[in-house]
Amino acid sequence: MIRTRRANAIPFKLVSVLLRYPDRGLVEAREELAATVAALPRSPQREPLQRFVAHLAERTQTELERQYVETFDLRRRSGLYLSYYVHGDTRKRGMALLRLKRLYAAAGLELTSGELPDYLPLMLEFAALAPPGAGETLLREYRPSLELLRAGLHDDGSPYAAVLDALCVGLPRLSALEREHVRVLGEQGPPDEQVGLQPFAPPEVMPTEARV
Repeated sequence: MIRTRRANAIPFKLVSVLLRYPDRGLVEAREELAATVAALPRSPQREPLQRFVAHLAERTQTELERQYVETFDLRRRSGLYLSYYVHGDTRKRGMALLRLKRLYAAAGLELTSGELPDYLPLMLEFAALAPPGAGETLLREYRPSLELLRAGLHDDGSPYAAVLDALCVGLPRLSALEREHVRVLGEQGPPDEQVGLQPFAPPEVMPTEARV
């Protein structure tokens, strides 16, 4: 069973698993995931996660795979790559990705899946491994992205909105400045710049493997 460090902690590892592609391993672990959620202490996080694992139990693997692709791979407004929401495909995003990769390396988290470092499940893996408070600090930096993703999922009526609700409810409330940032990004979209022939991210953070 997946464990958290303390009773009132955000279950980073659990949320990371639930946001990953629903492959055979995840589907076969549905009962264990439901038991893990049921064992969480009573909190605002538990109820939305219970709704989501109930959804997992009601769908076939094929249905879950199709839904995941339609939700996260085909809709830009609900992508799981958080730095895109605030930086777009710009040089600033490249620097943000490089910083994340170095942060993970310092925590002993190896990037073996071929995903970019701003992939939300990877960020949650880091939060689960990092010292207490470090994960929350990183996620607060990307709070506008989380709120935009959350809003997009709610607008689409996606069951994955419940997972984002459980994550965001465990973070501090948005400040007035953060709310304004979210509003502006929601209206204008991510920034854009012409980068010529240069890639938007340094080569050392680009993925080398496909999702498995």
